[in-house]
Amino acid sequence: MAKLTIQEASEHFKVSKEAIHNRIRRGSLPSMNEHGMKYVIVDDVQTSNKAVANDEKYYSFLEEQNKTLQEKVEKLEKDNSSLRDQKEQMLIEERIKIENIYKEKDEQLKNILQSFSAKLLAGHDESQIANAEIIEISSDEISLKKYLRSLGLKPKKEDKIKTRFKMMAHRDARISIKDNKLFVNPTLYSYADILTQ
Repeated sequence: MAKLTIQEASEHFKVSKEAIHNRIRRGSLPSMNEHGMKYVIVDDVQTSNKAVANDEKYYSFLEEQNKTLQEKVEKLEKDNSSLRDQKEQMLIEERIKIENIYKEKDEQLKNILQSFSAKLLAGHDESQIANAEIIEISSDEISLKKYLRSLGLKPKKEDKIKTRFKMMAHRDARISIKDNKLFVNPTLYSYADILTQ
């Protein structure tokens, strides 16, 4: 049997002084007061065997807890990685859907514009349309006469269209009048509505 101070007991059991005080309060370590000092009574062999056994149990418990926590962390990391992959896949699929929707809408718009253009240009043969598309204009505005000649229209048709332009001249901003002559700007405006009336 040995009588140890709190400090000595702390060093003997390799724990803090607070842990020694806790054991004394719980009654797991016998103690005594002598001349105002608190001593711990220790049976060297038994106590140290008991302490070693307790320490081994404690370390074993900690290792078990650590292993469980590591497994949980690994599982969470796998789940996180799986969710990230799913999210990326969903984003890719959504982007493809949106691109396809835009392609379809572009195709529909193109078809509508082609249909609209065809209706506006109805009544002209292909050579007239081709001539209308390749007009080279040196300035923004050209005379109506020059414009109509570039379309390659027959004289009768050209006269009818010229009359339409004259009727529209004062109320259509696309047609300008200078020195009693009509001017148009085919680079800026389409006149298909007047040409096909």
